[in-house]
Amino acid sequence: MTRRVLTGITPSGEAHLGNYAGMIKPAIARQNEGDECLYFISDYHSLVKLWDPQSRTEYTQKMAATWLALGLDPDKTIFFRQSDIPEIMELNWILTSITAKGLLNRAHAYKAMVAENIESGQADPDAGINMGLFNYPILMAADILAFNADTIPVGKDQIQHIEIARDIAGRFNHIYRGSLVQPAVCIEEHAQTILGIDGRKMSKSYGNTIPLFLPEKQLRKRIMKIVTNSLPPEAPKETQGCTVFALYQTFATEEQSVALAARYAEGIGWGDAKQALFELVNETLAPAREKYDDYCANPEKLTAILEEGAEKARKIASPLLTEVREKIGI
Repeated sequence: MTRRVLTGITPSGEAHLGNYAGMIKPAIARQNEGDECLYFISDYHSLVKLWDPQSRTEYTQKMAATWLALGLDPDKTIFFRQSDIPEIMELNWILTSITAKGLLNRAHAYKAMVAENIESGQADPDAGINMGLFNYPILMAADILAFNADTIPVGKDQIQHIEIARDIAGRFNHIYRGSLVQPAVCIEEHAQTILGIDGRKMSKSYGNTIPLFLPEKQLRKRIMKIVTNSLPPEAPKETQGCTVFALYQTFATEEQSVALAARYAEGIGWGDAKQALFELVNETLAPAREKYDDYCANPEKLTAILEEGAEKARKIASPLLTEVREKIGI
């Protein structure tokens, strides 16, 4: 049975090795497995934190170029920009009107910011929190429900988003006797959570990322900054929990990983381990880097591909919204 799989990425910065390992690599592999894949750039989501329009346009183009350069095939997938699908925003408001505030009060991102405000002694626990952040789970639900997507690949830390989408779909179906598909969570067991150069999860929010398409010299310099322990070169080292080894595994064959693990057990200097990582990443990404640079230099190619993808996506979303309008009496 063919599944309709949907996943999106927010253009709030340049794609990094963590994005590649956790989302892009498994998503591109999935396009050859027979599922109907919808992949999109969620530019409306970026409005919550990114308020510079020029940066949003630039990051959106770079994110599209990244996916295409790494092997996304627009003939096998539906690849589009969120803002090109007006049905998403219309459904977003319809869903907002039936979503309980209490459900959103329990959203992890909102609760975390409230807790941070309270711990810092803020008089207002909602200080600095905009409605975009608070309503973020509803827009995410609209992204999913607008296409009746039944399978949503996520990391374990994102399960709640899908549970909220299921709750919202269920409430709509109960109130309006609707038939919105309640999506299933697909845990990316084979995807890796990659640590950044400071040992925390690689994230643009922490400023600890290694961008995918840095020029060679900058890539090597960034990799050499990865924080490691102070064991001497001759001391055996653990691969488990090692950022350098985890990144190496993302790009290596099984034989290459086994060989480096043996060097860890025998004793390897961190400089040598990082050099091995740099050489592998640079060699692997070199062909994609050329494609990426070409797409960035010719944004009209990106626009054409995204517009074609949006046309395909709207053929799914438009009939669904027609049905939803009939259900709600509009």
